[in-house]
Amino acid sequence: MNQYETVFIMTPVLSDQQMKETVEKFKDVLVQNGAEIINEEAWGLKTLAYPIQKKSSGFYELIEFKAEPAAIERLEIAFRRDERVIRSLVVKQEKYAALYAEKRRNKFNKKEN
Repeated sequence: MNQYETVFIMTPVLSDQQMKETVEKFKDVLVQNGAEIINEEAWGLKTLAYPIQKKSSGFYELIEFKAEPAAIERLEIAFRRDERVIRSLVVKQEKYAALYAEKRRNKFNKKEN
């Protein structure tokens, strides 16, 4: 299994409940395809660098996970089919990026405690 991270931007007109449902939908797609979710971060409403679909802001979400390559294809199809997602990116992490992500998670967890 490879380690991946995905960042996707949801349309800003969603309520908190709709946003959480959207995130859960994509987490379920991953879990159903044998992925192990490592970390999830809601970055909140951010201004976009340029308008996408005539929108100037969006809700950002990051999910780090381990999965087989076949699960990535299904996740990207789910992103394309969902009208609430205006942009998405899935990146395979090489070993140094995975180590950095782990350090970042640990640092973030220490700040919360």
